[in-house]
Amino acid sequence: GAMSVDSITDLSDNASKLLEALQLSHPYELDPQRSLGKTKMLSLNPISWQVPRIVERCCKHIETHGLQTVGIFRVGSSKKRVQQLREEFDQGLDVFLDEHQSVHDVAALLKEFLRDMPDSLIPGELYGAFLSTASMECPAQLSTLQLLLFLLPPCHSDTLHRLLRFLSKVAQNAKSSWGPDGQEIPGNKMTVANLATIFGPNILQKEKPGEKDAGVMNFEDSAAIILVLQRLIEHYQTLFMVSTEMQCHILRRLFQTDPDVIDYLLRRK
Repeated sequence: GAMSVDSITDLSDNASKLLEALQLSHPYELDPQRSLGKTKMLSLNPISWQVPRIVERCCKHIETHGLQTVGIFRVGSSKKRVQQLREEFDQGLDVFLDEHQSVHDVAALLKEFLRDMPDSLIPGELYGAFLSTASMECPAQLSTLQLLLFLLPPCHSDTLHRLLRFLSKVAQNAKSSWGPDGQEIPGNKMTVANLATIFGPNILQKEKPGEKDAGVMNFEDSAAIILVLQRLIEHYQTLFMVSTEMQCHILRRLFQTDPDVIDYLLRRK
């Protein structure tokens, strides 16, 4: 992702880390139905959304062309076409995905990208912490997951949010429905549980490919990974919100400890 022109590089290292720690957005900014007439709230996020182009374009393509595709992410794809798309993205080309691309090829490309990231979307050092939430009861489970999300680097946080929003949309189209003219709209049959089963091992990885014991996972870990990703998909909107109260509390603390950060935020506003 790219830095905005008014970037955090203007600040000291200490201030930059403080701002990066406050990467999650105000609830208002995450509401896609927000009214354009409303006054925009102050955001603590100093950086533009940092989502890899390949993730954004794959998600957008499937949202546009594949939400009614039965068995998406389960049906096989063309390895040759997927490899070609992967190479084009790797070369930095402006790859345009349209209705001529197979939804299954794009779905396979997205899974491969997440699986092969040098550092998994949820970094390995947080693997155990995320898995430990599987045995917790709500609301402690959700509170702990939110605190763990606060620890993600901005690029990982933004990309995970985009992916969870996408998976939630896929799951909303799992069941068949009826159109206004009485015509049946087929469901894709990909429930939250099915999606968590497929994407969980790609997002939460204890070891990276090629490392010792890579790919070896016991049943307990596998079940925990699926459960954790289910919770993330089901509650992503709540988990990625910083409440107004928390923002005000943080701003008061920063005013005492790092007034330069407050000045920076107010100048941006």
